[in-house]
This record gives sequence, structure tokens and C-alpha cells, in this order.
Amino acid sequence: MAKVSILSWADIPSVVEARDGEERHKVELSARFQELIDMAAMRRGLAGTDAYLEAWRRGRPADRPGSAREVAEAVAAELEARFETIRTDVIASFGT
Repeated sequence: MAKVSILSWADIPSVVEARDGEERHKVELSARFQELIDMAAMRRGLAGTDAYLEAWRRGRPADRPGSAREVAEAVAAELEARFETIRTDVIASFGT
């Protein structure tokens, strides 16, 4: 059993981290997630500001079966598969 958490900027995931006892494994999501974060930050006028830094959050750890490596890679793959939905939600939020 591993504990997994996701580092996100304003609900856009960036890094998946998992731990299983002493083992830790981190997976950075693909560059398209960082590009989406940058676009959202610029669109909201937050690029290079303290508000940009304050928007980073680590999600609550959740238990998942498997080693730290297996869990981190599985969660990262799930997020990669959901990228278009995440992107659509972010773009829709610009209208509000």
C-alpha cells in the first residue's frame, strides 16, 4: 500500500508523488501540463507574482495498493489520459 498525493497549480496537476515506507517515487507530468499552467497563470495575470506561488497545492494523500513506483506511475497515466478534460475545464473557467 502506498500513499499518493498530487502537486497542482490551481487544480491543474503537475507532479505525482507516492511513498511506501521508505520508498518514494515522483513522476512529473508531461510538458503540456506545465504549458497549461503557464497559459492559465498568464490569462489570470498571475505569472511571476506571489499569487502564482500561492496557487500551488499538494493534495491530500490517498492510499492505493502497490509500490510507490507502481502507484505514482499509474496515477500519472490516469492524469495524462484525462488531459483533454482537464484542459477543457481550465479553458471554460476563463469565462467566469
